[in-house]
Amino acid sequence: MALYAAYGSNLDPRRMFIRAPYSPLRGTGWLEGWRLTFGGESAEGIVTILATVVEEPDRAGNDVFVGLYDLTPDDERALDEWEGLTVGLYSKLRVRVHTLEGTPLAWLYVLNEYEGGLPSARYLGMIAEAAEAAGAPSDYVAELRNRPCVSNDEEH
Repeated sequence: MALYAAYGSNLDPRRMFIRAPYSPLRGTGWLEGWRLTFGGESAEGIVTILATVVEEPDRAGNDVFVGLYDLTPDDERALDEWEGLTVGLYSKLRVRVHTLEGTPLAWLYVLNEYEGGLPSARYLGMIAEAAEAAGAPSDYVAELRNRPCVSNDEEH
């Protein structure tokens, strides 16, 4: 089994059960020295803003809450396809996750596009709800809900 660190909408255990039904939630932790951000992906003139994480070790207090899943090989392949790894949308990166039990090595997805752009209010709300469902601290969820975003009326 491979240890996967989910930070966006995959934080929601119900969503992960649909995407990776044989891979249980092991626990939660933090990516210390990392921050959650968003990047743009262009296809046929349409820009889609997606979540990603970037390392920023010199900036304290900007850690990312993650859910840790023990992924079976079949679930990992299915999740790779779901996340667009097979078409080059995301890449995998190995990171240390800080938990109450230690700092296990896990992998996560990082966007292969430049950072920039605002997520839609709907997408940001989905990420905040996923973090809440995974047991993220209320101040972390509140910070997600208060981030700048594009109102749903402005989406194209």
